[in-house]
Amino acid sequence: MQSRESLLDAFPDPGGIPADARLDAPVRMDGVLVGGKVVPWEGPFQDVTSPVRIRSGGGALSPAVIGRFPLMTEEAALRSLDAAVKAWDRGRGEWPTMPVAQRIRCFEKFLDRMRAARAEVVRLLMWEIGKSRPDSEKEFDRTVIYVRDTLNALKDLDRASSRFTIEDGVIGQIRRAPLGVTLCMGPFNYPLNETYTTLVPAILMGNPVVFKPPRFGVLLHAPLLSAFGDCFPPGVVNLVSGVGRQVVGPLMASGKIDVFAFIGTSPAADAIRKQHPKPHRLRCVLGLEAKNPAVILPDADLELAVKECLLGTLSFNGQRCTAIKLVFVHESVAADFVERLSAAVSALKIGMPWNEGVSITPLPEPGKPALLAELVADAVAKGARVVNPGGGATAESFFSPAVVYPVSASMRLFREEQFGPVVPVVPFRNPEEAVAAIVASDYGQQVALFGKDPEQLARLVDPLVNQVSRVNLNSQCQRGPDTFPFTGRKDSAEGTLSVTDALRVFSIRALVAAKENDLNRGILTDILRERRSSFLSTDYIF
Repeated sequence: MQSRESLLDAFPDPGGIPADARLDAPVRMDGVLVGGKVVPWEGPFQDVTSPVRIRSGGGALSPAVIGRFPLMTEEAALRSLDAAVKAWDRGRGEWPTMPVAQRIRCFEKFLDRMRAARAEVVRLLMWEIGKSRPDSEKEFDRTVIYVRDTLNALKDLDRASSRFTIEDGVIGQIRRAPLGVTLCMGPFNYPLNETYTTLVPAILMGNPVVFKPPRFGVLLHAPLLSAFGDCFPPGVVNLVSGVGRQVVGPLMASGKIDVFAFIGTSPAADAIRKQHPKPHRLRCVLGLEAKNPAVILPDADLELAVKECLLGTLSFNGQRCTAIKLVFVHESVAADFVERLSAAVSALKIGMPWNEGVSITPLPEPGKPALLAELVADAVAKGARVVNPGGGATAESFFSPAVVYPVSASMRLFREEQFGPVVPVVPFRNPEEAVAAIVASDYGQQVALFGKDPEQLARLVDPLVNQVSRVNLNSQCQRGPDTFPFTGRKDSAEGTLSVTDALRVFSIRALVAAKENDLNRGILTDILRERRSSFLSTDYIF
């Protein structure tokens, strides 16, 4: 059973931090990446405090100050944008016209530099957002694999485009061309991986990029800034840090952003993109909020359902857009399911990110424990209860996970995305009740179905694939594998991301065509033989 006191006891004194987890000194991100160089910043800085609290000799707890980053001004942000615009040069710049094979070689150099920074980035993930060591290592390693797989996917895409087509007397070669200057903004919960799932394909397809790290998750990019500057031509990669309202709004209002890649909430996305003076010209790739449900049918394997729902609801404190955030369970098995789930949640280890076997760690958002407590209190006031002993206890940046049951449609937990360690459980009599709730929801990313009867599962799959983008059978909701399409309906997404889909979404099909005659055959033959064009080419990338 968790209590406020036991949660407070989980915070360490300096001597209790393992040597391989310590930050020897605060990370001073004293420069900004602009125009291919890390330029010293002479303006104000934002101190970065960790969700980890450190115990002093007298026992008092205080947030650990782990570094600082530049609070860029509107003027500085626009300089970064101008560097990207110069690199684009209306599509005539070095990077957008560079052969695909050369772009890939630049990324291969960057990948070598990135691998060398693994230990430092993993350590910063633990301190900056409170992610456990295994999850931090997994995020880094998965990102490296994603970059590698994206390079291979582009090779495949380019190979398929390396031939000419002749139709109705017209010779044509169809390839993919970049779209223009791209603004990439990633989320705090996966500040490396989710940022790179848009950043990497955008750059690789020839688009110069300005990227703004999330408020929680800036410092971990510091070890990679010089690598970006060294491995790519000037202006291809530029970083903007600071208060979003002060730096992002002017970027969009300039009208110089061609593509907007954003992972966050729909209100934030709407507020940003409506500032563009020509929104019809703005391509948007948006990964937004979700309220992914699980549906536990009467014949479900409860041991399996509990295991998958535990992972689905509480991995990284439930701070995942793909997390299961609402569990519908048939009333005939509800009591058994809730009892098993409560026991499983109570067995989770709460502690610091570097503690072995830890599952629940401090939350990076300062007001999050209070907001979660408010959602739970609303449910309790309307007839629900916290089932697991100690669930919902708070202390500093900790929130002890809470299983709340029975949740009904009148409660905020039923419709609001909690994005934290709260598990609302809703009983139902007929599966149509769960389907109706999913249909009525503003969100449509994924659903997890648990049951054994193929006929009943099939009856649920058919309507649900028209409500969400992924139906998971007897498994948690998740993004991977990265080769699978990742998107959503309704308020949950715009555009599709996967290794291959992302390359397409950050580019457009373009072609060169010519009537089939002796003159044009001669011209094309000469261009190909003398390698006069990067676009018109039959080179095969191995």
